Amino acid sequence: MSGFHEVSLPLPLAVGAAGGPQHVVDVVRLASGGESRNVRWSGSRRRWDVGGAAIGSDDAHALVAFFEARRGRMHGFRLRDPVDWKSCAPGDAVHETDQSLGAGDGVTAAFQLMKRYASGGVSVDRVVRKPVAGSVVVAIDGVATAAFSVDVTTGVVTFDAAPTDGSVLTAGFAFDVPVRFDMDRLEMALVGRSAVRVLRVPVVEIAE
Repeated sequence: MSGFHEVSLPLPLAVGAAGGPQHVVDVVRLASGGESRNVRWSGSRRRWDVGGAAIGSDDAHALVAFFEARRGRMHGFRLRDPVDWKSCAPGDAVHETDQSLGAGDGVTAAFQLMKRYASGGVSVDRVVRKPVAGSVVVAIDGVATAAFSVDVTTGVVTFDAAPTDGSVLTAGFAFDVPVRFDMDRLEMALVGRSAVRVLRVPVVEIAE
């Protein structure tokens, strides 16, 4: 992922972020009174606004430094989704059987981390490219293994030896979302001697 800095927005600045996944669907009203719907994107894209809260002047200074170092919209960074940041539900512990990693064929050693969302018999898979270092656990046929490495910049898990043909591969992990600022300037207002209100700081998921 070009133009990306492997740093996270400081947690005090991310607290209170409002947003979530977005789909773009064209809805056309037909002459019959019915409607036709067409999905433009193959998957969702997440957006948040981390502004609106009053923060201390030191935190505001840290935000300015973070924004300057990213050069506004130029460079991406990591953001922790407040409600969707693990291979399992937020209240559960990460387990090596949380998500499917694929099936062994005796040849392939590298597999991409994915997270599946299922509801009402329908499922959608999401590529996870920014796992948290040290959080990834893996199992082969339900048995945990340490014979792998993971690239935390791409989310690719590479086994020391290609898993045997037909083996079931699973993984658990925590992850961040690759995002960028979606504005060219910060808007802040002094609301007290040492308090600053961040008026608006929109961020958007970087799609590939």
